[in-house]
Amino acid sequence: MANTPQSKKRARQIERVTAVNKARRSRIRTYLRKVEEALESGDAAVAREALLKAQPELMRGVTKGVVHKNTAARKISRLTARVKALATA
Repeated sequence: MANTPQSKKRARQIERVTAVNKARRSRIRTYLRKVEEALESGDAAVAREALLKAQPELMRGVTKGVVHKNTAARKISRLTARVKALATA
C-alpha cells in the first residue's frame, strides 16, 4: 500500500487513468465488433461503413497509448482485406 503522500496521489491518478483507458478500449472493441457483425451478415455496404467508423477510433487508441501502433495497423489491414473480399464476392 502507498505510504508517502506522493505515492498516494499517484495511486489516485492511476485509478482515474485506468478508468479512462478501460472505457477507450471498450469503445474500440465495440467498433470492431460492429465490423465483425457486418461481415458475418454479408452486407458489404454496412461492413464498409462500420470499418470507416472503426479506423479513426483505433488510431485514436494508438495516439492515447491504449493500443500498440502495429496492433492497430494489423487489425485495420485484416479487416480491410475482409471487407474488400466481401465487396468483390
